[in-house]
Amino acid sequence: MKRIIVGTAGHIDHGKTSLVKALTGVDADRLKEEKERGITIDIGFADLTVGDVHLGFVDVPGHERFVKNMLAGAHGIDLVILVVAADESVMPQTREHFDICRLLEVKSGLVVITKADLVDEELLQLVEAEVADFVAGSFLEGAPVLRVSSRTGAGIDELKKTLNRLAVKAQERDENATARLPIDRAFTIKGFGTVVTGTLIAGRIRAGDELEILPPISSSPGARRARGLQVHGKSTQEALAGERVAVNLQGIDLAEVERGQTLAPAGRLRASSMLDARLQLLKSAPRSLRARSRVRLHIGAAEVLARVLLLGPLGQTELAPGASCFAQLRLETPTLALPGDHFIVRAYSPVVTIGGGVVIDAAPHKHRLREAAQAAVWLEKLEAADEVERIALLVEMAGERGMDQDEIAARSGSSDEVIKRAADAITKARRAMTTSQNPKTGLTPLVARPAFEELAGRVRATLKEFHRKSPLESGMGREEIREKIFAHLSPDIFRAVIGNLVERNEVVAEKDLLRLSSHRVALSAEEQAAKDRMAALFAEAGLQPMTLEEAVARAAAQTGVDAARAQRFAQMLINSGELIRVAGLVFHRGALDGLRETLRKFKAEHGSKLDVNAFKDLTGVSRKYAIPLLEYLDLQRVTRRSGDVREIL
Repeated sequence: MKRIIVGTAGHIDHGKTSLVKALTGVDADRLKEEKERGITIDIGFADLTVGDVHLGFVDVPGHERFVKNMLAGAHGIDLVILVVAADESVMPQTREHFDICRLLEVKSGLVVITKADLVDEELLQLVEAEVADFVAGSFLEGAPVLRVSSRTGAGIDELKKTLNRLAVKAQERDENATARLPIDRAFTIKGFGTVVTGTLIAGRIRAGDELEILPPISSSPGARRARGLQVHGKSTQEALAGERVAVNLQGIDLAEVERGQTLAPAGRLRASSMLDARLQLLKSAPRSLRARSRVRLHIGAAEVLARVLLLGPLGQTELAPGASCFAQLRLETPTLALPGDHFIVRAYSPVVTIGGGVVIDAAPHKHRLREAAQAAVWLEKLEAADEVERIALLVEMAGERGMDQDEIAARSGSSDEVIKRAADAITKARRAMTTSQNPKTGLTPLVARPAFEELAGRVRATLKEFHRKSPLESGMGREEIREKIFAHLSPDIFRAVIGNLVERNEVVAEKDLLRLSSHRVALSAEEQAAKDRMAALFAEAGLQPMTLEEAVARAAAQTGVDAARAQRFAQMLINSGELIRVAGLVFHRGALDGLRETLRKFKAEHGSKLDVNAFKDLTGVSRKYAIPLLEYLDLQRVTRRSGDVREIL
């Protein structure tokens, strides 16, 4: 069954609540004060099934003092009933409510002329003509205009049929998107706990889902389990986009919930204190909007105070009535929003609706005034982008930091399926590089290709400078390069850049060293002789080598090279693996290879067990060398220690 949310709009006492009751049988005025005063103060709800369409009604207050309450319910409507009383025609709140519907880009609706039984035909025709002029050029131009009397029931059946026809044509909300429920009510039920209600504007919620409320009020936000769900008072296991939903949350106090927060899947989305948007000022706005003005921002069910930074041409200081531009909204309290969300702006004082717009970037960086023109160019690209292109642009905006799946999801609101499709498309187009893979989702963090190549270029330049200064060194340590270039970035990005350079044969990785593939250590005959002598000294020493300092001094004396160069030759031999450090000692690789062969023969002749004394007898070394060698063999999995005995593996 298709699910559509229908909202009422119109001036106070034009019969919106009575109309909803005539359609559904439900009195949407639930507050005692509303019944006593005879006016709607807060939003109310009802529902009706017509054919194969389920209509959820949001009845809004018409008094100018309660427009903020009207806005808390208007965000989720799919089509609007603009209510105009036959005995008063178009009035101030008719205009403000209709301005709000246009700014929220409601796509469909109709006009209902109520109290048709109170006036004659001539006046009805006059009201219809005024209404036609009023909606000309809007989404309601050419929409049905029906005469109705809620008191007598005249026109109600025709209204139901018309609503059904419009609902069938209305675009359904995306049930596969990330679930979002802007909270417009919260209360407790004895024995059940806290219940929140709202219009599910996207996705689906199932009983048992782990959810969180954003932004959190308490200092320790976290996942809350949905213990139970109701849709229009009926229990269900699943609520879908386009339905009015009540969610019973486990483990949360009523004090932690208020109107304006949003219920969403735990860990999926993030609240923000800044929004980049397209801002439209109404032609009827009383004055221009000056840069850095304080305004009341209504988005979802929330009302927050914000400052407006205009992102027009350099030096733009105000936005004229009827004009639009890009703007950054700096919120005094965080709220949850996503690209494509519509909002309303009301003046701080006097409190009147002056404009609205649509969110383009829900988590931008703070723009400086001199960056305004550049930011506007970027936002123009984002505004025109489809969902996949938007993700590509966000990755490019992230630069060398890249973006992982969680950040892309929080920034775009896109599903995992869309994120994966976007990642595949932009890597195939060589616009971005992957860094690693998430074993759970198969999705990879992305770095824009220009930023990736910039990092690769810095690695090449760093190695080139290192080779220039240290031509006799085999290469530069991995960790030194990571600290110098990648310290502020994810280790995944470091590994990806180095791996890519190795794959392109631009860099050679040798154990813990990196060098340019073009780099070769060029030694003179004298230097080569000194290096060979150094290796020979350790080879001759076997399993009882001299210290590295002694070997350096002896090689320098025997070959005539200075001690500093002899030290570098020793390091080159260690880097190449010809010499191996073992617990502060240095052995020739041939000696250790010979030791392995000796142990193999011992095992074949005497069995796999030997202790320290047997090892000393076998190798002819003192305890000074035996213990470090045995510990090295343990690490190399040649032997395994069990108490005071080793087992040859």
